Amino acid sequence: MEIFAMSDLHLSLGTDKPMDIFGWGDHVAIIKENWCNRVKNEDYVLIPGDISWGINFEEAGPDFAFIEALPGKKIISKGNHDYWWSTRKKFDNFCEEKGYKTISVLHNNSFVVGNYAICGSRGWKPLDDDDFDEEDKKIYYRELERLKLSLEEGKKAQKELISMLHYPPFDSRHRPNEFAGLLKEYDVKICVYGHIHGKANEHWKDEEIDGIRFHLVSCNIIGFNPIKLMLETNVDCDIIK
Repeated sequence: MEIFAMSDLHLSLGTDKPMDIFGWGDHVAIIKENWCNRVKNEDYVLIPGDISWGINFEEAGPDFAFIEALPGKKIISKGNHDYWWSTRKKFDNFCEEKGYKTISVLHNNSFVVGNYAICGSRGWKPLDDDDFDEEDKKIYYRELERLKLSLEEGKKAQKELISMLHYPPFDSRHRPNEFAGLLKEYDVKICVYGHIHGKANEHWKDEEIDGIRFHLVSCNIIGFNPIKLMLETNVDCDIIK
């Protein structure tokens, strides 16, 4: 069993929002080919946000059908463009109605995968962002609390912690912010994040800060190819909710 990560799939199989205008080409076909070449059914793939352009389950349905058909078990979390997002219960019901067995949603909870507990939240834009306002402040601290709740639950499993965030846990100068501070407080070993599509330094794909290994995993940044997280041990195990 291996754990992979890739975020910001920006699928639009049920709506007209092509990404080729950004130079992504037929990125859905590229993702499918790379994913199928790397990921096996017993593996897990972490997808931290911006999954579908659909604004509801009906529009996002073909995108989740695509994800369900890919090898492996998937843990998804919310991004800033996931307008289809509702509640965890409604999404679980949606998956049950469709007969989906491989997609689980991370939201105020955690998952145990082998020797690791998967935790996380959406995160939010940094406090020093030029457009940061009072509404952003509310969201920022709400997401910080969601992350803490998830980490607390993951900590109970007495496993090594892996965190999924959509937004980078850094300020605008790539300095660790309060989200990164919380990860350090809970002794998180690995953090995967996305959101960034353009001006990214190469070392952001794999850098260590304060003992945490950070990976920028936006799909176009990593060549539409899920990255394998370098874990100390790999133990075959099903998801435990």
